[in-house]
Amino acid sequence: MPTPAERKALLFFSVVLVLGASTRAYRALHSRSPEDTRARSALERQIKAADSARRAGLRKPKRGQKQKAPPKPVGPLDLDVATAKEIEALRHIGPTLASRIVADRDSLGPFGSMEGLLRVKGVGPSMVAKLDSAVTFSLVPRPTNRVISRQSELPKARGKPHHRDIRR
Repeated sequence: MPTPAERKALLFFSVVLVLGASTRAYRALHSRSPEDTRARSALERQIKAADSARRAGLRKPKRGQKQKAPPKPVGPLDLDVATAKEIEALRHIGPTLASRIVADRDSLGPFGSMEGLLRVKGVGPSMVAKLDSAVTFSLVPRPTNRVISRQSELPKARGKPHHRDIRR
């Protein structure tokens, strides 16, 4: 059993606790500051958006359910400017390969042709043959730093070749 001094201390702490809680509740319910009205209106907008999305059926797929496939492109897709989602809509290309294609294009520049697309890991001659009629290229490819090993690989010049182009 608590002593009379402990009872007084407990009573004091309980009164302070009740007064503090009631003061916070009163301020929260009756405060009309501009921040509160903005926060409330923002919260109401978010609730309306969530309710409209729920009514429209826009939900994340549950585990185990397949996501809807992206829409198929109507005409040939320009790989020099297409997004990863658009590239993913092509046949034989999944999300990983689509992101690799976009990353390669962003770091090394536009492809410009099917030969430029071959530099992407996971794209080989058979993939290029499958994609040939479904893709197009609009931008000029970035020049490559290829080592020329034979004289026949040198670009044909109209006049005499420059002395630095002749291998000795």
